[in-house]
Amino acid sequence: MDLLTIDFETFYSREYGLNKLTTEEYIRDKRFEVIGVSVKKNNDATEWFSGTMKQTKKWLEQYDWSNSIGLAHNAMFDMAILSWHFDIKPKKIADTLCMARALHSIEVGGSLHALTQYYGLGKKGTEVLNALGKKRLDFTAEEMEAYAGYCVNDVELTHKLFAVLAPKVPVIELNLIDLTLRMFTEPVVELNKFVLQEHLFAVKENKQRLMNMISFGKKELMSNEKFAEALREHGVEPPTKISARTGKETYAFAKADEDFKKLLDHEDERVQALVSARLGVKSTIEETRTQRFIEIADRGTLPIPLRYYAAHTGRWGGDDKVNLQNLPRKSAIKFAMEAPVGYKMIDSDSSQIEARTLAWLAQQDDLVDAFDRGEDVYKIMASAIYGKPVEDITGDERFVGKTTILGAGYGMGAAKFRAQLKTFGVDLPQEECTRIITVYRNTYPMIPKLWYQAGDALKAMMQEATAPLGRDGILTVEGRVGIRLPNGFYIKYPNLRQQLNEDGRNEMVYDTKRGKTTIPNRIYGGKVVENVCQAVARIVIGEQMLNIAKKYRVVMTVHDAVCCVVPEHEEQTAKEYVEMCMRMRPKWALELPLDCESGSGDSYGGCK
Repeated sequence: MDLLTIDFETFYSREYGLNKLTTEEYIRDKRFEVIGVSVKKNNDATEWFSGTMKQTKKWLEQYDWSNSIGLAHNAMFDMAILSWHFDIKPKKIADTLCMARALHSIEVGGSLHALTQYYGLGKKGTEVLNALGKKRLDFTAEEMEAYAGYCVNDVELTHKLFAVLAPKVPVIELNLIDLTLRMFTEPVVELNKFVLQEHLFAVKENKQRLMNMISFGKKELMSNEKFAEALREHGVEPPTKISARTGKETYAFAKADEDFKKLLDHEDERVQALVSARLGVKSTIEETRTQRFIEIADRGTLPIPLRYYAAHTGRWGGDDKVNLQNLPRKSAIKFAMEAPVGYKMIDSDSSQIEARTLAWLAQQDDLVDAFDRGEDVYKIMASAIYGKPVEDITGDERFVGKTTILGAGYGMGAAKFRAQLKTFGVDLPQEECTRIITVYRNTYPMIPKLWYQAGDALKAMMQEATAPLGRDGILTVEGRVGIRLPNGFYIKYPNLRQQLNEDGRNEMVYDTKRGKTTIPNRIYGGKVVENVCQAVARIVIGEQMLNIAKKYRVVMTVHDAVCCVVPEHEEQTAKEYVEMCMRMRPKWALELPLDCESGSGDSYGGCK
């Protein structure tokens, strides 16, 4: 295949630009205009063109896109323009931004300027700054010539950057980049505007009604104890955290507390209203999200914006202000996301994949075998906790076993375990939680052993040494580089070091990004194990997605689930094929027991 490197230059102004609008809004806006475009075919000289949209389409069609790799830096932007405005779809899509995100964590930055400077490939120009507010016909000949040079240079830099990055990226990941970007650039999921409008009306009406019912004044809302009491009245155990200052358990009611913010998406609208009032939020997340989906519906089908390698474990994240990773389970928005006429949606979720991966990596073979035989591991855990036969375990006891299996595998202590149970409405004494954690660790001793091994691996990385970690041949600890994963990528801990915490004790930290700020992030053995389990599970999900995509259109992935669109007349056979793919064990993990649950329907929410 030919490699066609492309870069569009488009009109923007102070009121209309990517700093104000999402990528989808910007490209679909009536003000959108291509100023010019540059294309480089393989190693040929880069060509520039500027003309009307009709002329530009004709110029672009001289290239054989259907048999070529389309390359860009931030291909979500350029390939969406190519697809939505010119109906051109490359055979493959490559993106140096996605590649760099996977390879470099936070060490370099994702901009073309930062990456080309890092690799010494050349210097990015600044002529784009002079284009503010100018339509294509506003440019003088000299200005257009300078802008053309700027665009040509960007294409040359992207081409050079690809030559450097591509050999470092496994083929399977290049294919996943392509698949991820097509979810956005070639959308097929339709939005039912009527369902969305009904939902928005109901959300606003309920919110106002519930706000009117709130008898709390500002003083009562800001009282931790009274606010906690109000949550409990609605069946919600207030989220808690361990105070960094006192080391004691306290309510997690701050704007930065993730468990508290999640209550804005609680299934009970009364809880949403209470939390909104406490935080001073004018609109609930569901309200603003629904409005955004209505606006997208007015413009066309739903592009699925997923951020490839959003986390350092490789997991996907939400992007473009449409975060499908955190849609509430019963949100009507899911029912508004529909398959095209003549098609069905299939949603398949990989069952307990992290718990299975943990047992397999730790070589806790009895637990692996129980998963493999399809036994109820939650009841088995409850049996150990309560000292009674599996067949006598009650539903409540099984729930405790389930919470233990899914929550205690990464070194969670008794205090946090108790707090987690409280969020589900189960309040156990601290002593009982301590006992349960001890039973878990004694029942599955290879898992705590993996935590300690991971702690030693951190020390080895600081000393630029190697160390064992988990099942042989799966993970490799390589000095200060990081932990090599089965796909060839690394989990990295930039600037790994020891520092004193507030209690005067040494702890390991590494640098991570929060916005534009670099902050130290605590790391320890149990957290490393969580990282590698999530990373390995993500690699498995990636392989499953690509296998499904060989026959059916994969439209999104949410956490450990894959959603695809299939012809209506193939619904049952497609479902069987998807389930087969989701249970298929990778060649490098033939002992890893995988399972799944799936459903199908006319809409994403209707998959049963």
